[in-house]
Amino acid sequence: MRPISPRYLLQFDESAGYLDFARFGPPSYAVLDTTARLLEQSAHAGPATVDELMRQEVRAKAAAARLCGSDTDHIVLQPHTSMGLLQAAFSVPGATVLVSEAEFPANTYPWARAEQAGRVTVRRLPAGKVTPDAVAEALTDDVTVVSVSAVDFRTGYRADLAALREVIGDRLFVVDGIQGFGVIEAPWEVADILVVGGQKWLRAGWGTGFAMLSDRTLERMDPVLSGWTGARDPGLFDNTIHPPESTAAAWSISNLSPVTSGAFAAALELVEDAGVTAIAARIAERVDALQDMLESLGAAIVSATDRRAGILAFTLPDHPAEQVGIALSAAGIAATVRPEHVRLSPHASTPMDVVDEVRSALAALTTTRTATLAPPSAAGPATHELLTSLVPAVHGLAAMLGPGNEVLLHDLSRLPDSIVAIAGDLTGRTVGGPMTDLLLGLIRRGTTQDLINYRTNSPDGSPIRSSTLFLRDADGVAVGCLCVNSAMTETVSEAVTEGAPERPETFPRDIDSLQRFLIDRAIAKVGVPPTEMKKQHKAAVVRELDEAGFFLIRDSVEHVAGQLDVTRYTIYNYLTEVRG
Repeated sequence: MRPISPRYLLQFDESAGYLDFARFGPPSYAVLDTTARLLEQSAHAGPATVDELMRQEVRAKAAAARLCGSDTDHIVLQPHTSMGLLQAAFSVPGATVLVSEAEFPANTYPWARAEQAGRVTVRRLPAGKVTPDAVAEALTDDVTVVSVSAVDFRTGYRADLAALREVIGDRLFVVDGIQGFGVIEAPWEVADILVVGGQKWLRAGWGTGFAMLSDRTLERMDPVLSGWTGARDPGLFDNTIHPPESTAAAWSISNLSPVTSGAFAAALELVEDAGVTAIAARIAERVDALQDMLESLGAAIVSATDRRAGILAFTLPDHPAEQVGIALSAAGIAATVRPEHVRLSPHASTPMDVVDEVRSALAALTTTRTATLAPPSAAGPATHELLTSLVPAVHGLAAMLGPGNEVLLHDLSRLPDSIVAIAGDLTGRTVGGPMTDLLLGLIRRGTTQDLINYRTNSPDGSPIRSSTLFLRDADGVAVGCLCVNSAMTETVSEAVTEGAPERPETFPRDIDSLQRFLIDRAIAKVGVPPTEMKKQHKAAVVRELDEAGFFLIRDSVEHVAGQLDVTRYTIYNYLTEVRG
């Protein structure tokens, strides 16, 4: 295997901690320079400028064709994967399509919309790895199209395209290649329709992509979404509607930006220069190193370990994914955080030093210290030495304030069961209990500013005055908070000015109570009973819960899925939508 081209590596300057290429790939200098050059050329346009700019489309199509073993008659540029798959879905009238229910929405919505329009019938493959055996078991004689992702966006599982082709036979084989094209070696030529977006692993920026169509597709398709640039003789303005082109160009709707086409060409040519084999090898080396490090910290790898691409998903025992994500973000590590796991995705340009940076960021979460100075009934384990040292102060402060007061210490690394010390019984909570809905929402939004002297109500409805002070480590990262609640006696009332804010807050005694409250509140805000909810109502409930920090709670996805009578994969899809 040839070593990777130094020219390729020198093209990139993303931050060392960027591990989120499965979401977006920071573009290269070649892409930036090409974009700037073409824009400048546009700004000084002359008689031949537009024609020269439009040649960038041919350049990009040629590069894409070389990388997937095709030719330009079978390539059409697309602005993103979604458009390519929408074209695919509307170009196969009368088809029965088999697609996994756990696909990324870009590969489910087009088929659903085509079904709503009466163009196709959709069959759902149960969630899980899309293996040849799973597809073979689900195939029936009426299935004419099978649509899969080359790489699963959650787990990094790399589909066996060649084996799937054998199982599918003469049916049309649609492949979403966005999570693998250019960074894994795959027999792309076995696909009848290959759709690729350029903004992730290809690092071409948004608004770039292409589709490759096989001869089988060109013979069978009915390109009803073809625009004027996808018609024969598009430059002949004779007041008639021309038939679609017989090549892949039939999927063209209008002229795309020659600037983005040029940027896409530059990105594809960089991949050619480096070689897919060399890029894939460097990515695999980094994924292996990250996995070894994570396992040494006790993490569970939940992504594919065989047939994997550049995606590594993991969980840390006793630490919700959102909490792990906060720790990584504070250390400058970019990752995708989902309710069920954290996803890392390095590239060939990722420095190996990032492994140690991730280790350091997670070390504080996996090192547990136990507070031993406080009475056993009033203190629990704290994971930061600052919090451990403050446990005795909780009882001293409560004793000083006297009856009618309550002092609590929260450890934010133990979300949501964050109470590690408490003195007083104003709210009826104990060590190991959860934080309030107000505090949970603040943590979810990353708002860690102190709340001083606000008014709220205790569980029995009586007014209380509260203050929440966030405690920070040497780097300024919030690791805990000290809360003081005081009954609103006449003396206390005088101390509370008329301008003191009132903040609604609930004080749950356990996680179940907190979950019930948050779900009931979200449903009430949407205003539709669960039995009468449509998709948009359920998505709105998930949005409310996400903003409230509900998904910081362990097993929260399964809990709300049961309440809304959907699968947990549906909840994951809603979360993907509402988080953008």
